[in-house]
Amino acid sequence: MHEIVTLQLGQRANYLATHFWNLQESYFTYNEGEESPIDHDVHFRPGIGADGSETYTPRTVIYDLKGGFGTLQKYNALYAMSEDPPAGQGLWDGQEVVQKQTPIPPSDYQKSLDEGTQAPRLTSGTVRYWSDYNRVFYHPRSIVQLNEYELNSQIMPFEDWNIGEELFNDLDKEHDLLDRDLRPFAEECDQLRAVQLFTGSDDAWGGFASQYIDRLRDEYGKKSVWVWAIEDGTKVQRHHQFKKDTNKARSLYSISPQSTLYVPTIDIPQKLPSYLNVDRQSEWQTTALISSALETVTLPSRLRPYHDFEASLAGDDGTHNIFELQSTINQDFLGRKKQPSENESSSKTETNFDIDFTYNEDEIKPAHIFNQVQVTRGNEPGQDAASTDDGDTGRLRKLRLYNSEPMLQSYHTPLRLPILDSFPHHMFPSPKSEAGLNVFSALTASTRTAERIKAIQSTAARMVSIDEREAMVNGLGEIRESYETGWSSGSDEEDD
Repeated sequence: MHEIVTLQLGQRANYLATHFWNLQESYFTYNEGEESPIDHDVHFRPGIGADGSETYTPRTVIYDLKGGFGTLQKYNALYAMSEDPPAGQGLWDGQEVVQKQTPIPPSDYQKSLDEGTQAPRLTSGTVRYWSDYNRVFYHPRSIVQLNEYELNSQIMPFEDWNIGEELFNDLDKEHDLLDRDLRPFAEECDQLRAVQLFTGSDDAWGGFASQYIDRLRDEYGKKSVWVWAIEDGTKVQRHHQFKKDTNKARSLYSISPQSTLYVPTIDIPQKLPSYLNVDRQSEWQTTALISSALETVTLPSRLRPYHDFEASLAGDDGTHNIFELQSTINQDFLGRKKQPSENESSSKTETNFDIDFTYNEDEIKPAHIFNQVQVTRGNEPGQDAASTDDGDTGRLRKLRLYNSEPMLQSYHTPLRLPILDSFPHHMFPSPKSEAGLNVFSALTASTRTAERIKAIQSTAARMVSIDEREAMVNGLGEIRESYETGWSSGSDEEDD
C-alpha cells in the first residue's frame, strides 16, 4: 500500500476538504463481488470502534479555530465516549459555578443522515459551517481545535501571516504537534506515500502551514508534500488586499521550495463560464466547484491501474513544482482534443479550459508549458477505459524531452464526477448520465508562473519589512528564474 495522510488547516481548507471526503465516501461499494475502481486504503484507515466493530475513517488531521467545527464533535457514533464522573472539588472549598456554552443545534441535513431519512436540499442559507454538509465519520484524533483564537473574531483576527507562524511554534513547544497529531496516522501506514495539505495561503494559516512543513521536512524528508494553497478571490478594501498579497508572497517564498506540488487556488475565480450557477458569497458553493477539479486531477493517485502519478508531477528535471489548476465541466471538450495517431508519441498539451483556478486573467497570454498532467473522467470518444498514455511511459517522456516538447502525462477513467446531495443544487450543468458529470482537469507548470512571481515580488518589495525584504525578494527571484530561463513570449505551437 502507498498511503496519503491529509492535513486540513483552517476554515476555507475544511470547506474544501469536506467536499473531497464526501466524494471519497461516495465511491465505496457495498454489493457482494462489486469492486470500486478507487483504492480506498490510500486515504482511509481501518480501526476498531467503541463497541468493538470495525471502522474505516479518513487519514486526516483537521485543525480549526474555536467555534470553527460547528456541530462536529470529537467523539461520534463510532467512537462514543462514556461520561466522566464528576470531578471532586480538590483544594477549593468555595462554591463552584459551571458555565457551558450554548450548543449549536445540528442542521436538518445532519439529522436526516443520523436518522437514515431522505436528506433535505441544502442551500447557502442552511449551511452555516463546513460540518453541516459533512457525510463522513472521523477518528477522534483527527479533530484538533485551537482555542487560542476564535473564528471571525474582531478583537484578535487570525489574519497576519506572522500570527500563524507564532501560534505553531508556541503549540509545538508545548505539545510537539507532529508527535501528537500526525505521527499516529503516519505510523499506521505500510508505506507513507505523501502528505497532502489543504491550507489558506493569504492569511495566518499560511504562516502556520509554513512552520508545519518545516517540521515535516525534518521528519519525513523524502516524502512527497502536496500543498493546495487557497487564496480568497473576493474583492476587499485596498489595505486588506495589500495584507493578503503580502501573506501570499510569504507563503510562496516559504512553502513552495519545500513542496513537491504547490498549487495556488483562487476561491473563487472572477471569470466563470455561463453554464455554472455559483453563489460567490457561499464558501460551501465556491469550494464545491474547486473540489470538482481538485478531486478529478488527483484521481490517478488512488485509481487502482495507475502507479506513476508522482513521476508525472516531476516533469523532465523535477524543478517545476508550482502548478496551475484548470478545468472544463460537462462540455464537448473530448471532441476538441486531438487523438494521437500511431506515429505520434502522445497528444498535445491543452490551454483551452473554461475555468482557471490559479489566475484571474481576462485573456490567457501565450506561454511555454514545461509540464502538464491531464485527467479526463467520463466518456471518451474512440478510447476504452485505459489510460491515454498506454505503452512505455518512460520512453514516450524521453522522446518528448529529446524533441524539446513539453512533458505530458494523460490519464482517463470512465468514473464520472458524482453529483451528491451535499453539493449545491443546479450549480453544474445537467449531466447527460445519471452517473455524473464528465470533467477534464489539468495541472500545468508554465512560464505564466514567472509573471505571477514578478507581480508578487513587486508587492513584497513595497510591503514587507526591511529585515526580511532582501531575502524574500531574492528568494522569489530565484524561484522565478526557473520558470522563465530560455523562454520568451510565444506559443508552444510556434516552438514546435
